[in-house]
Amino acid sequence: MAESKTKFAEAREWIIEHKLRTVGCLWLSGISGSIAYNWSKPGMKTSVRIIHARLHAQALTLAALAGAAAVEYYDHKTGATDRVPKFLKPENLNKD
Repeated sequence: MAESKTKFAEAREWIIEHKLRTVGCLWLSGISGSIAYNWSKPGMKTSVRIIHARLHAQALTLAALAGAAAVEYYDHKTGATDRVPKFLKPENLNKD
C-alpha cells in the first residue's frame, strides 16, 4: 500500500519545491498586514506608514530567506532530497 502523507508533510514538500514563491507570498502578506496595522495608527504621515510597512516586510523576508537557507542546509546534510531540480534531470533535457 502507498503511504499517505500528512498535511504537514505535503505542505513541507510544497514549500521546499517552491522556496522563492513562498518567500514572495510571505513578503506580500507581511507588507499587506503591516500597512493595515500602520493605517490604524492615527497621526502618522502616509509616507512614514509606507516606509514602516516596507521595513517590517523586509525583516520578515530576511527571516524567511534565512529559514529557507537553514532547510536547504539541513536537507543537503541529511541527503533528504534529490539535489537536481526536476526540470534539469537528464530525461527532460533531450526532449524535442
